[in-house]
Amino acid sequence: MVALLLALAAAAVRLDREPPRTRALAPGTVSGFAEVIDGDSLRIAGAEVRLEGIDAPEGRQTCRRDGAEWDCGEEARRALTRLIGGTRVTCRSQEIDKHGRHLGTCEAGAVELNRTMVASGMAVAFGRAYVGEERAARAERKGLWAGEFQLPRDWRHERGIGR
Repeated sequence: MVALLLALAAAAVRLDREPPRTRALAPGTVSGFAEVIDGDSLRIAGAEVRLEGIDAPEGRQTCRRDGAEWDCGEEARRALTRLIGGTRVTCRSQEIDKHGRHLGTCEAGAVELNRTMVASGMAVAFGRAYVGEERAARAERKGLWAGEFQLPRDWRHERGIGR
């Protein structure tokens, strides 16, 4: 009996030291009020969503405009916050990325957030989606295109930050 209790106690200690397991996410629809993480990431109902097809400056990233440095990463976060405006957000994802985030197309009311962030110049197209919106924003010198900036993926790569 003592041996059995010692074996159970040892097993309990071993289980207690194992890292907590996270539940696997499945693609689908995520809806609710969003917390904006940065210019291309949201948290909705405990799930993190990465806006698919776009890449916005990181929170600490800076850019140059009119010869002065500006906090383009923080401004991209604020732009996404303004677009949402306290409205419920619905994101449709087709996959989960290597970081466990939904990759999705998101809407707040009638506004498609992915497309509008690129069209406003506060994010760049990532892949083939939204290249027309990026081309127009660049031609009109909107947002990031009004000055000089490093592509967010290059900025992350220089700092060893994975995306």
